[in-house]
This record gives sequence, C-alpha cells and structure tokens, in this order.
Amino acid sequence: MTTFDPRRAAFDILCQVEDGAFSDLALDRFLASQPQADSRDRGLLTELVYGALRRRGRIDFALSRFCRQPLRKLEPGILCLLRLGAHQLLHLDKVPARAAVYETVELARKVRLQRACGLLNGVLRALDREKTRIPWPAASNPQAHLEHTLSIPGWLAKRWLAELGAEEAVALAAAFLDPAPATLRVNTLKVSRDEYLSELRRQGGEGCPGHYVPEALQVLARGKSGLPGNREGWYQVQDQASQLMAHLLDPRPGEHILDACAAPGGKTTHIAALTANGAHITALDLHPQRVTLIRDGAVRLGCRGIKAEPCDLSRPPAKWPPESFDRILVDAPCSGLGVLRRNPETRWRRKAADIREMAQLQETILRHVAPLVRSGGTLVYSVCTFTPEETEAVISDFLARHPEFARQDPRDSLPEHWRDLFDSQGALRTFPHRHDGMDAFWAVRMKKG
Repeated sequence: MTTFDPRRAAFDILCQVEDGAFSDLALDRFLASQPQADSRDRGLLTELVYGALRRRGRIDFALSRFCRQPLRKLEPGILCLLRLGAHQLLHLDKVPARAAVYETVELARKVRLQRACGLLNGVLRALDREKTRIPWPAASNPQAHLEHTLSIPGWLAKRWLAELGAEEAVALAAAFLDPAPATLRVNTLKVSRDEYLSELRRQGGEGCPGHYVPEALQVLARGKSGLPGNREGWYQVQDQASQLMAHLLDPRPGEHILDACAAPGGKTTHIAALTANGAHITALDLHPQRVTLIRDGAVRLGCRGIKAEPCDLSRPPAKWPPESFDRILVDAPCSGLGVLRRNPETRWRRKAADIREMAQLQETILRHVAPLVRSGGTLVYSVCTFTPEETEAVISDFLARHPEFARQDPRDSLPEHWRDLFDSQGALRTFPHRHDGMDAFWAVRMKKG
C-alpha cells in the first residue's frame, strides 16, 4: 500500500493555498495521486489542511502568547509549521503532544527550514504546557470571542454582530468550525434513495436521508470499498442547500431552461433528473475548462438534453433571442461566506470591498439574462452567502429596474416542513446551525409578467 507523510503533504498544500490555490482542489489533486493511501493518513491530511485553515484565528491567538516575534514577521513557511503543530496540540486529541512537537520539528528539517527548529520546539512545548491556561475570550465579549475563539476575521465579526446579533453570530461561527456533512444527491435517473441507502449499508457503510430534499443522503460512514455507484453515476456529491435550488426552480419536462452560472454542474444535472431528462437545458459558464466539468458530469450521470457552452454574462448574451427560456436559474458568483466549512481559506481572503464588487457583478448578470425569460416564466436567483448587499439589495435593485418581474412567495406550493427555510418575504435562507447542517444559501423566485 502506498504511504505518504500527511504532515509534509499538509505543509505543501497550505503553502500552495498561501500562494493563491484553493484548498479543496489542491487536496483533491493530491489525494487523487495517492489512490492506495491508508485511510487514516488521508483523514489526518484532510484534518490538518482544513482544520489549520478553519481555526487559524484561534491558533494565532494561542501562538502569539508564546512566540516572542510577532507572527506577521515570521517567514511564511515557519508560520505554517507553527500553525500545523499548534493545531495538533490544541484540537487533535488522538495525536500525542510529544508526537505533534517532534514531527513538526522533523518536518522543518525535511523542508529545509532547520534554522527554525529551536523556535518551533520552544514555542510548541510552551504551548503544550500552558494551553489549559490560555484566556480564550468568552461569548460575553462577542467581538473578541468571534475573532480569537471562533476564528472569524475582525471585519467580518463586526458585520455579523450588526446583521445577525451576538447569539446568532456566535452560533453560526461555531457551526463553521465543524466539518461539513458528507452529503450526496442520489441520481434518481438510475436509482432511488432507498435503494442507494440499502446498497451503502450492504457494503458496510451508513447514511441517513436528508430532512428537506427527497434526493439528499448524508453519509455517516463509508464502506471498505468507498461509496457504491461512483462509476455507474448513482450519486453526485452536493450539499442539501445546493439541492434545494433545482426544486425552487420547479422545472417541467418539455421546457427550455437556462442554468446561467452552471459549473461544476450539480444543479444542471439535478434539473435534468427532476424532469426525467425531459427538459432542454442550456448550461453556461465563463471558463471553458469548467464547461468541460458540466459535460463530463452529465455523461457520468446519464443526463440528456444538456447543452453546455462558455459564455461571459458580464456582457449581454447575443446568441439567444428575447424570451428564449421558460425558466432561468442564476446561481451567481458571490463572496462564498455561506460555505466557509468547504472553502476555509475564504474567511482569510475576503475583504469588504469584494462584497461590493460581487454585488455589482450579480446585478449585471441578472440584468443581462432578464430579457431571455419568456412572459409568465420563472427566474430564480441564488447565492451561497447571506450578506445584505448580495441578497436583498441585489433583488431590490433588479426589481426596481425591471418592473415586469415580481417576487413570488413559494411557501404555499412547497412541502410543509420547508416553511422554516423561508423568511417572512418568501426568500429562502438556510444556515448550518439551523437546518440539518446544510450550507448557508439565500435564494428568491421571481415571475415575469
């Protein structure tokens, strides 16, 4: 069986992230190169990467008490080693403290940072001795608690306190420290959810149905051979909040449907499944390489009627005449603050200015697709975030400029147990600490008169 050093791999991936890479893509790429790796090593690597990123604010608060130099003045590689070692000492009970310190010092030698061995050894040993006496800010001081205990950047903590209130902000931040549930969308073109769950259990795994989406399945344990039906296209890895969007669109067989920002294609193929391959679906994305992901996913899942092509919707799309589509889904590019568990580096990269820029792009995309909706047709706008600028403000501006559209309150047409997903204005708002562990999404459905 192929072996690798999970700590060395974590260091390399975290350095890539510092240089601009996305942690999930870098991690997936490495794990794909190690198909025979031991599951324990794969699990440790995943925890080291995601855990060190999710809890970076908390880790730095602890390290700053024991490191004589300001952390910002350390070499990036040395700071990365300190964070990896501290994460193991503070949060991984199954890793002995002696091993955490020793392996971090040895890793410094492997990556040619042996000049830092003394600093690493001294800081990490002091942290281990004193970690039970670190004065973590309590919830009674919510700003400091969010920053230093729950690892939310200061500017974002301030926003959440103003927008959500202290209790809700703390609950949300705590939820974002936990790993996201492993959620599948069972591909009903090929197998039912009950049939898939039975096969998962037969192979030694375990799962439970999602509370809201009839195709959703949370995987609690995998069998020895992994997830059944990967090659056969029995499932798509997709969060339950993301799965809600196709249901909110309410597609019908025979309709012409546009998925305007479609890659990697989970929602596109879900639309195809809900219409039993009976709809005519156009799926667009800005980047040609991501269009390939849509096409490959459609083939794997047995989805027909999907035409995927690149398109820059920051400009008016001239290819399609007005009123070409019965339904359009705009799952717009956004700040991504609702999926911090899955993309933990986002919390350290995002700035307040990014939110304003995203809102401008979202307004542009909506403006450019609006003429493509037929009279009486449906337009769904969704984002995996919850900032006021990217949600209510975008829709208010859009409706003021496009009086031919009106918001719909879909609650009466949806299952009764979905009602807690919607606010008083009929907008869908999901949060991990409230709704079956799903990501934080916001969406609204509109009809064209």
